Amino acid sequence: MKWKILVVEDAHALRKDIMEMLRFEGFEVTGAENGLVGLEAARAQFPDLIICDIMMPELDGFGMLAELQKNAHEATIPFVFLTALTDKKDMRQGMQLGANDYLTKPFTAQELIQAVYTQLNKRIQYDILSNTRLDQLRHNIMLALPHELRTPLTGIIGFSDLLAMDASYMEPAQTEEMAGYINNAAQRLYRLTENYVIYAQIEVIIQDEARRNAMRQHQTSFPGETIHGQAMKQAMMYRREADLKLELTQDVPVAMFEDHLRKVAEELVDNAFKFSAAGKPVSVKTSVHGKHFVLTVTDQGRGFAPRHVREIGLYQQFDRQQHEQQGSGFGLAIVKRMAELHGAEFDIELLPGPSTRVTLRIPLAQNPEPVPATA
Repeated sequence: MKWKILVVEDAHALRKDIMEMLRFEGFEVTGAENGLVGLEAARAQFPDLIICDIMMPELDGFGMLAELQKNAHEATIPFVFLTALTDKKDMRQGMQLGANDYLTKPFTAQELIQAVYTQLNKRIQYDILSNTRLDQLRHNIMLALPHELRTPLTGIIGFSDLLAMDASYMEPAQTEEMAGYINNAAQRLYRLTENYVIYAQIEVIIQDEARRNAMRQHQTSFPGETIHGQAMKQAMMYRREADLKLELTQDVPVAMFEDHLRKVAEELVDNAFKFSAAGKPVSVKTSVHGKHFVLTVTDQGRGFAPRHVREIGLYQQFDRQQHEQQGSGFGLAIVKRMAELHGAEFDIELLPGPSTRVTLRIPLAQNPEPVPATA
């Protein structure tokens, strides 16, 4: 397979020379005379690399790169700026926009070819990593999803069959008990479906700049109340109210959609209870440090291996072969993506014990909404 390279340069002679040098190296090369034509070519051909001048008519190099960065697929194309500008300000601007390299004119053929191979080698490594992660995701889905679907469905079918056949002979207490099992299994299926939908929605929003910016305008006026409600709900679900240790301090508006904060609190506290034994404390604390509202959830469970922190993702359950538990691995993946969506910081610390401390630093709302007066 030949690598496809797009050369965007308004100087005809230079563009021709660059294309000839690259073709001599065996690349498939296309040229464009300005950023506007180059943008159309990039979207039509999806090249493996773009070499682009900065100062051009119609649309300059900065503008072309900025347009490509708006699309997640196009933003992955390696982009090398080629320009006579040597001002560090211009170089910083290019890098901030997402440029991968920066060559200044005049340049030698060797410098150009070396820059091209460097970026293509990085692209190969990126593709290998992406394929590895995709294979891991497939493996995790095959391992976890059938179990997560089959287990509650088996319970629902089994107990509903018993009720259908023998309800008239059962004592009320037996009927109530079976109905409870069916309800718990249905709730488990509902949560799996809900988490799938939530994660898909977040991914769509993150890739859409307008929707992402609109979402970041939302805020929660009383985050402490939201976190308190979810922490108590999870403790009651596990029947471990005595294990929950709440330390909720100053309640100030934060820059996070309230439904997302509620979901984040639910998943973090649920994980803490799920992976710690009854009788072990689960601590939920909030505080304000500088420009951030800080939520900390600490448990005394089995902890994580350091490599696990880097591997948080869909259907990722750590050491499931050794430790059986419910869940699809959606929880921390949802928390991580919601944090990214709202510009929050998400950290997991491995403490002695073993123990795990999860910290979420949410930016304070810059323009807090007025709190309505009470009668």
